[in-house]
Amino acid sequence: MKGVTLRGLEVFEALAASGSVAQAAEVTGLSQPAVSQQMKNLENALGTELVDHGRRPMQLTPAGRSFLTRTQTVLSQLRLAQNELTVMDLTHLSTLNLGMIDDFDNDLTPRLVTILAESLTRCRFKLISAPSHEISAALTARRLHIAVAASSGEVLDGVVEYPLARDPFILVMPRGSAADRGGVEAVMNSLPLLRYDREQLIGRQIEAHLARLKLDYAERFEIGAHLSLMTLVSRGVGWGVTTPLGFMRAERFHDEIEAHPVPFKPFSRTISLFASADWADRVPRDVARTMRRLVQELVIDRALRQLPWLDGDLRVLEG
Repeated sequence: MKGVTLRGLEVFEALAASGSVAQAAEVTGLSQPAVSQQMKNLENALGTELVDHGRRPMQLTPAGRSFLTRTQTVLSQLRLAQNELTVMDLTHLSTLNLGMIDDFDNDLTPRLVTILAESLTRCRFKLISAPSHEISAALTARRLHIAVAASSGEVLDGVVEYPLARDPFILVMPRGSAADRGGVEAVMNSLPLLRYDREQLIGRQIEAHLARLKLDYAERFEIGAHLSLMTLVSRGVGWGVTTPLGFMRAERFHDEIEAHPVPFKPFSRTISLFASADWADRVPRDVARTMRRLVQELVIDRALRQLPWLDGDLRVLEG
């Protein structure tokens, strides 16, 4: 399509997100006149207006809303393709044992494994997917070379940590329950808390925070499997505390559950890549770089479209 450029699509995506030429310029690294010219060129090429230029902040036209969905798909695929082209060189490895937190089972882990497989041409490769506490135990026992899991905050002997993402805790409850019962806290007082198994790191982190705030809820449910907990929420049995990663993993329940900010002091967990100290070379840094891009494209961007109030809290961590 003559006149439709990659830069124009990037500008349109940034302008659609903010409604501000100034903010779109900051995001794209262009001047404000250049942003305006890119939008003009794109709209001329398409033969239709994508934004209402007379409103502040700018709003998408019906054509713009339709085109934005396609634009985001195109840019997402291009960015993932870039990840695959710039992935690390692992041809020198003979073995690689990788552990991945099960929150990434849906999309990210298969994508990462596909990227790695293209580079591990002469390597014996093993992947395990498990909760964070099991991943950490396997790493400490030297059964894994590299692992992606939630950080406990402890310094592990002989292990180097590379932070990847901040994953804030949120509430999940049956869809419509907050409106029906008069608010989030009314749901929390009328339905039981569905707790994670305390053997899991996420369960211990949640319980420790509730204890610090002296928040006490009846001990009725303790669930070991994340998707089982989400199933119970979807059926109206109770409410839970989870994270955006957990919420996005339970995508098939989204029509039956809803997410809200926690109505008490916010807290979060850090998802990190861990590597044995004797592997502290380019390999873990390159895998971490690829992981950050995948987390942004496959998890964070999708989550923010559904839960825009998480913007700034759910984010990639550079390190």
